[in-house]
Amino acid sequence: MQSAAQSFRALCRSGEHTSHSSGHAKGYAQANLVVLPSVFADDFARFCELNPKACPVLEVIPAGSPHPSKVCNGNVDLRSDLPRYRVFRNGQLCDEPTDVTSIWRDDLVSFLIGCSFTFDSLLAGAGLPPRHLAAGRNVPMYRCPALPAARVGPFAGDLVVSLRPYAPWDADRAAALTARYPRFHGAPVHRGDPGALGIADLRAPDFGDPPGELGEGEEPVFWACGVTPQVALLGAQEVDFAITHAPGH
Repeated sequence: MQSAAQSFRALCRSGEHTSHSSGHAKGYAQANLVVLPSVFADDFARFCELNPKACPVLEVIPAGSPHPSKVCNGNVDLRSDLPRYRVFRNGQLCDEPTDVTSIWRDDLVSFLIGCSFTFDSLLAGAGLPPRHLAAGRNVPMYRCPALPAARVGPFAGDLVVSLRPYAPWDADRAAALTARYPRFHGAPVHRGDPGALGIADLRAPDFGDPPGELGEGEEPVFWACGVTPQVALLGAQEVDFAITHAPGH
């Protein structure tokens, strides 16, 4: 019998599921993906080390292999088992395919980075369901011009954060719960005024779905996000080729 994680990957591999992965394979960890040529792997690994809240590395897969061996059980193929990908060339987003098998290269090193979707079901189980999870939507994600990531080599850019609104007392509980999971972004990086992060309008996220209006007494709570490397790739003109997950996928 297949696990929920195996069943979900099979749906992605067959092309039956191409939407976001929020709320799927509950009870299993989710990971963000960054794939890039081996010549840039050391710089990117250092970028992750210096930006650990946004880029907690779960596994590095050697050049050429699309098969994780440490954090995933069973038959996993990084080229086909995600709902949707992003392809970058010389600092430009070029495509968003649902399968990257045909463009895979022998020199590609893959990084799996912890994802906050991992703790969404835990928050729900604690009586703190994130709004996007309850609505079946993708999480809102924002670039933070006031909070730049530490630069390494060609990799630099704004930190990206995900939003989960809560009443202050619930935000305290959510922060305490998520702090126990540093490999999946851990505790929030900011609560309250989005302007302090350089976010102009919560209604217009850079990635994901809009959050809707905040409820009475709610405050915005922001977690570091694994889309941060994608912003770094947008400015990395030296990097001739890279593949990532599509935000929220």
